[in-house]
Amino acid sequence: MKHKQYLENYAFYYRFFSRDKVALAGVISATLFLMWAILEGSLQAVSWLSKRSEYGMILLGGNPLATNFSFSLAPPSLGKGAFMLGADFNGRSILLRILYAAPSDAAAAILVVLSGIVIGMLVGTSAAYLGGWVEEIFMRLTDAFLSVPAVLLAIVIGILLGNGFSSVLVALVVVWWPTYSRFFRGQTLPLKSRAFVSAAKLGGIGSLKIIFKHIIPNSFDPVLAYATLDLGNVILTYSALSFLGIGAQPPFPEWGAMSYSGLAYFPQYWWISIFPAAVILLVAASFTVIGDRFQDLVSGKVT
Repeated sequence: MKHKQYLENYAFYYRFFSRDKVALAGVISATLFLMWAILEGSLQAVSWLSKRSEYGMILLGGNPLATNFSFSLAPPSLGKGAFMLGADFNGRSILLRILYAAPSDAAAAILVVLSGIVIGMLVGTSAAYLGGWVEEIFMRLTDAFLSVPAVLLAIVIGILLGNGFSSVLVALVVVWWPTYSRFFRGQTLPLKSRAFVSAAKLGGIGSLKIIFKHIIPNSFDPVLAYATLDLGNVILTYSALSFLGIGAQPPFPEWGAMSYSGLAYFPQYWWISIFPAAVILLVAASFTVIGDRFQDLVSGKVT
């Protein structure tokens, strides 16, 4: 029966996204981005473990980190292979650097959203279900984090921890979980008074088991829809922090940092900033469109 239900749901989503061309374009773009990020990221992991940098560049057909001043500020050209999106001041291919940086952006988005869901789920669900002093402490802590603009708090934390991918990751997780805490609390409050929860209590089932077996599973549909949309928000914020110099450090490429590096040559050498910025916009918009459509499905606006 469950197998049949999954097939029916899959068929419904397929029909829905087939009718909505914008959503379908978003699904295709996001899928291609994630597939490339997984493949290239796996090769970069092998490269790091084996200490053989060439393994991470097998699919690229060139070295995105090596300087080649003979191609310095080369404009976009379809006849130049890896330089079809042009080159930066150091003669490094913009295309190869965009492709090489994709895994870090994907990893940041997925890890931050997953961490935010886990922490927010534990804090928000416990606060709403247990109530009393537990709710007071947890929600005041949540409010304290939400009272400070997320980007500003992330910048402060990133500066305190030092530049680098891991520092930005920690900073984003710290500022991202409070939203999910509020989300899960809002989902739990009506659920804890439902008949199936009351029946579980009468059956002698403990609070911890009720939370993980009955409350959380019934809270996930709207949360997952929001999380899909939120992936784009994380990519935008991560790129913004890298744009400000907090994140992956040279020569390792990152889309936000690449956009910033081209400002000194803008607008004459526009491609250095424009192409990385366009990729950020495309990927973020793809997840935003998908998440927005999922929210419509979950809320019942589309049948």
